[in-house]
Amino acid sequence: MSALQLTRPLAFIDLETTGTNVATDRIIEIAVIKVMPDKSVLNKTKRINPGIPIPAATTAIHGITDEDVKDAPYFKQVANEYKQFLENCDIAGYNSNRFDVPLLVEEFLRLDLNFDIKSRRFVDVQKIFHLMEKRTLSAAYKFYCDKDLENAHSAEADAIATYEILEAQLVRYEQQLKPEVEALATFTKEDDYVDFARRMTIQNGVELFNFGKYKGRPVRDVLKIEPQYYDWMMKADFPLNTKQKLTEIYHSMMLKKP
Repeated sequence: MSALQLTRPLAFIDLETTGTNVATDRIIEIAVIKVMPDKSVLNKTKRINPGIPIPAATTAIHGITDEDVKDAPYFKQVANEYKQFLENCDIAGYNSNRFDVPLLVEEFLRLDLNFDIKSRRFVDVQKIFHLMEKRTLSAAYKFYCDKDLENAHSAEADAIATYEILEAQLVRYEQQLKPEVEALATFTKEDDYVDFARRMTIQNGVELFNFGKYKGRPVRDVLKIEPQYYDWMMKADFPLNTKQKLTEIYHSMMLKKP
């Protein structure tokens, strides 16, 4: 019996991609394992043509070649389908807060599709694992489920394994973990950040730059004294989500000008 207590669907996502750069890499396989409040499970898995070559070093990890995806749909052809499938879902995954969710949001933004994150809760199963045991996905699967992870780096296999791991974690740590998504999201939450790439963080309600020469400085103060920094960031190779959040801050400053 499932230990999870859900008030709305929890979608376990896993992406296989052309690389690890959120700003420039693309999805080549996406799996969403959607667990409903009644514990029924829906599965939506697709190969995606990324529109760019898959590096050999990346193929060596997940085994997906250019030939494998040459006839697959582009993300723009399935984006609305996945956006609707994820409607009203909380999101879970393995290292998903740092990679899968940011890259998926970036793919939606490239198509001018806004993927709402404010109303969702995010549970990173890797964070629970690292806080409790500090291992990798395959080791986590063996440790918690006593199974060998077959087809590792297949998006569907990894997403299903992640779901099984979370269920096993809730049983193993029943005294420390509450099975509600709100509690799990709070447990795995890291420092507050403005954008998924963590180029800006929030401390005491103030947005701060988290990189470069202005690291630790309030974003609004920097943009006041050096407005060209905004132009530089908008032209540079930052993720679209970072540029979107920076623009929101910049526009709010302009609206407050006398």
